[in-house]
Amino acid sequence: MFKKILVANRGEIARRIFLACRELGVASVAIYSDADREMPWVRLADERYHLPGVTAAETYLDQTGVLNIAEKCGAEAIHPGYGFLSENPEFAEACAARGIKFIGPSPEAMRVMGSKAAARVIAQQAGAPVIPGVDGADKSLDELKMAASAIGYPVLIKASAGGGGKGMRLVWSAEEFGAALQSARGEARSSFGSDHVLIEKYFTEVHHVEIQVLGDEQGNLLHLFERECSVQRRHQKIIEESPSPIVARFEAQGTGLRQRMAEAAVSLAKAANYASAGTVEFVVDENGRFYFLEMNTRLQVEHPVTELVTGLDLAVWQIRIANGEALPFTQEQMVQRGHALECRVYAEDPAHNFLPSIGEISFYRRPEGPGVRVDDGIESGTHVSPFYDPMLAKVITNGYDRAEAIRKMERALAETAVLGVTTNIPYLLAILAEAQFQAGYTSTNYIPENMADWQPAAELVEADWLAVAAVEFLMGDGRRGGGGTAVIGETLQPDPWGEVGSWRNVDC
Repeated sequence: MFKKILVANRGEIARRIFLACRELGVASVAIYSDADREMPWVRLADERYHLPGVTAAETYLDQTGVLNIAEKCGAEAIHPGYGFLSENPEFAEACAARGIKFIGPSPEAMRVMGSKAAARVIAQQAGAPVIPGVDGADKSLDELKMAASAIGYPVLIKASAGGGGKGMRLVWSAEEFGAALQSARGEARSSFGSDHVLIEKYFTEVHHVEIQVLGDEQGNLLHLFERECSVQRRHQKIIEESPSPIVARFEAQGTGLRQRMAEAAVSLAKAANYASAGTVEFVVDENGRFYFLEMNTRLQVEHPVTELVTGLDLAVWQIRIANGEALPFTQEQMVQRGHALECRVYAEDPAHNFLPSIGEISFYRRPEGPGVRVDDGIESGTHVSPFYDPMLAKVITNGYDRAEAIRKMERALAETAVLGVTTNIPYLLAILAEAQFQAGYTSTNYIPENMADWQPAAELVEADWLAVAAVEFLMGDGRRGGGGTAVIGETLQPDPWGEVGSWRNVDC
């Protein structure tokens, strides 16, 4: 086993990998920017090294700086987490050139699957259904306009490289196409260094379902079932779950959808000679037809829901696989147990176009209890920076079935206390309580159709500084939060933290 691993990331995912290292008895190394110097996740590592600067480009994306620190501290391997350098084949090659193991798939696999155009070809060769579309490389505006008309509007223009909704434009008519293409290409070029785009049919009512795969360097590759990620805002997932409600409905009809999707994912990953944890993403329509979307060659943000229903630690197995270990279990031994749900908690204001909320978290309390897991990288006193993604934490619950997992999530979010910045917790609670979500009918249109006009209830936006002061006093924190989300007692009852009792969210 490796003796020392550098984690080339920050926040909750860095903390997650540090814990995996601790589980394996491996020393961990943190790197941190000027803005992250005092962050609690930094202290969790066995060693800590400074990267001067505040922006991602100056720090966590500085390949030479990261590799120099790895050599300086004697790290044998680098875990990239997700984002930043996690899907960068050039960085993986640079690691190898210095004799450092990159914990992830090979540069070749990342390169072929990182291009949506190349991945589409691999998927077709592996027999996976693909969305009707055309590769936009070396094609003129007129050629692509004709192709879009042949596919049939609406169509989606999307960057071949990258993700996160960048370089993506939905087009409803031929009149909009030219301007949308120019905009998508421009954003793709600035975000990913390439204006290569694809034009694909846009389905107005689909479910986003992905299959987790895990492969070793000996050629063993298996799937760990599916996750549903249909609750998205601007192509960004905010709630994920496993098993998928839509897949479960088709399974009950005897369609074999889960097995067919899983086999397609495994075939595709094998065609790419994939080793490590990865995710093959599909869209599923209302008739149970599925189409390949893309492959993420890294650990996903939503990996905890798979861990809870399979009992496997994906971060640990990434490290074991990179160390040359073979998977000791077979596909037949993999079983889904219960239901798991994840909600992403962001420092943002859903009532004001999701404006990021920066500043100091004057008080933070994470939820606890049976079936509740929290992956975070914050504490009271943490400063939320404008330089990085505003996700504060992931709250994950698991139960015997979906209804129990939702109930646990509602309790967990209601017990989560964040003072000093505004969060999306009231918004998440509103989704969980909504009838269509409760019934499991969450297509990718769910947010615009059900939450477009959402505003917090009137009683949640009235400042109650006496209650805020009571919470701070009883929690032993003398600082007062401003402009943030507080968790305040709705009815005062005995509580292990003081006379605060039943919790709910209040915007202050």
